Amino acid sequence: MGFLPLALLASAGLNKSGQQAFTSAGSHTFTVPFGVTSVSVLCVGGGASGVGSGGGGGGLSYGNNIAVTGGESIDVTVGASGGASWFKTSSILQANGASGSSGGGGTGTARNGGGTGGGGGNDVGGGGGAGGYSGNGGNGGRGGTSGDPSDPTAGSGAAGGGGGGGSGSFGGGGGGGVGLLGAGTSGSAGNTGTPGTGGGGGSAGGGGGNGGVGTQGSGGQFGGGGSAGGGGSAGGVRIIWGRGRAFPSTNTGNV
Repeated sequence: MGFLPLALLASAGLNKSGQQAFTSAGSHTFTVPFGVTSVSVLCVGGGASGVGSGGGGGGLSYGNNIAVTGGESIDVTVGASGGASWFKTSSILQANGASGSSGGGGTGTARNGGGTGGGGGNDVGGGGGAGGYSGNGGNGGRGGTSGDPSDPTAGSGAAGGGGGGGSGSFGGGGGGGVGLLGAGTSGSAGNTGTPGTGGGGGSAGGGGGNGGVGTQGSGGQFGGGGSAGGGGSAGGVRIIWGRGRAFPSTNTGNV
């Protein structure tokens, strides 16, 4: 009789859906609920701050059916601006942070998919969008060689792909981030102007900041790159479990 309650508890754990998101930069611990034997995980790397050029967007990686044990303590890292986010170890599932104007990618033995962050625009350009679930973030619009938004060599941002963030434009636009609740609509491109506008967030992520007089747009949550002079956004990690749940979009919502 003593085994029956434990069996019932284990069965309840296996059938119950749950989730946990880590959205502040730094090291965290995820404790696996009792009865849970596998999880699906999404990681987004941090977008880079812009220095001279726009900062690149963070990469996105997801992995499904990753084996775990109830009660197990698992290390989780959320990358700050330009930093990598990972689950368990960097070799299992990692989304790389952007490096300068180059967007981040993703690695890991448990990785099933994800996109690369968009590159930041050169010549004091806009920030790159965060990577999408099945496509890349938009590349930031490049600046005009004369530093004037009306210069014909100045560029608007680009829309994101596969649910990724759109990029910011020349004139101070930050790159859009990407949401953690599963694949959705890609982020729109920022428009060049005085000031420039930020790229839209992909999959309901945060939009990039607009430029302004004496200011530069920051990257949108999560993983958006900052415009030249603007700050990049930190990444995020989200873990889900339960039957019939998997990234990029199978029952990945808030349940």
